[in-house]
Amino acid sequence: MTLVGLEELRAAQQRIAGVAVRTPLLPCPWAADGDRRLWLKPESLQPTGAFKIRGAYNRLAALTAEERARGVVAQSSGNHAQAVAYAAALLGIRAVIVMPDTSPAVKVENTRGFGSEVMLVAPDRRDTVPAELVAEHGYVWVPPYDDRYIIAGQGTVGLEIAEDAPEELDTVLVPVSGGGLISGTAAALKLTRPGIRVVGVEPELAADAQASLRAGERIAWPVADTYRTVADGLRTPSVGVLPFEHLTTYVDDIVTVTEDEIRDTVAVLARRGRLVAEPSGAVSVAGWFHRATEIGGRAAAAVVSGGNIEPKLLAELLAS
Repeated sequence: MTLVGLEELRAAQQRIAGVAVRTPLLPCPWAADGDRRLWLKPESLQPTGAFKIRGAYNRLAALTAEERARGVVAQSSGNHAQAVAYAAALLGIRAVIVMPDTSPAVKVENTRGFGSEVMLVAPDRRDTVPAELVAEHGYVWVPPYDDRYIIAGQGTVGLEIAEDAPEELDTVLVPVSGGGLISGTAAALKLTRPGIRVVGVEPELAADAQASLRAGERIAWPVADTYRTVADGLRTPSVGVLPFEHLTTYVDDIVTVTEDEIRDTVAVLARRGRLVAEPSGAVSVAGWFHRATEIGGRAAAAVVSGGNIEPKLLAELLAS
């Protein structure tokens, strides 16, 4: 299986220019620990509140005229949903989004707000209903992570880090779910700054990617298990086929964090970093604070992958 290459990453960077925000790499003096230093890559500042716009727009913009006329279908717990809806609106493409009925209301409302049709289904049907709709209506399926264009689009995060990073940067921390973000980011970094280590971070309650990387084969977790974590964007039961090939080639390690550590880090990012991060977006920073020995390194950049958090949950975490 051919991995996404630098040419595809550069093409994606050009394709999404002016649509996705080129987010800054923010120094965090408040997070320093001795000689350990941290920078944040705040993808929460994207137009849809998460990194997903990069891959979604790259995929939709590359569709042929015939494919655009057919419309698209996508499945997502929320951030890919919003990204596809937003990209489809920009490009004048009809979009149907399949979302689990456990998705945060803010993500469902935002997806509908961009003009897409939303279908709410049971969590265990999220990944099967799109195929049914493709067969019935002829839509083009835009998967959330197992796609070259999606991976290349998400990989523009890594290109930007490589371009902006100080020479001392030795580690990049990335949230892991289906694997699109870490696949593209790791590929971009290893192809441009090969000395930088790439470490994935995921919840203990949805640690299928760590299990897969360490076993050398894709391991799926039951939906009932992964849906226990507060990090709703990281509940995918297994990494994708193409992402797994990138993980085994480019990712140095994957560590896990607890639910309490994720919740605490959301509050820390709001209070100290002045950033609103959803639990899924905060796991990378939680890794920095709570898994220093496992991660290693002295100068790290953490990708804050999204900020689409329910207001009630944010208020609860800030009050605790």
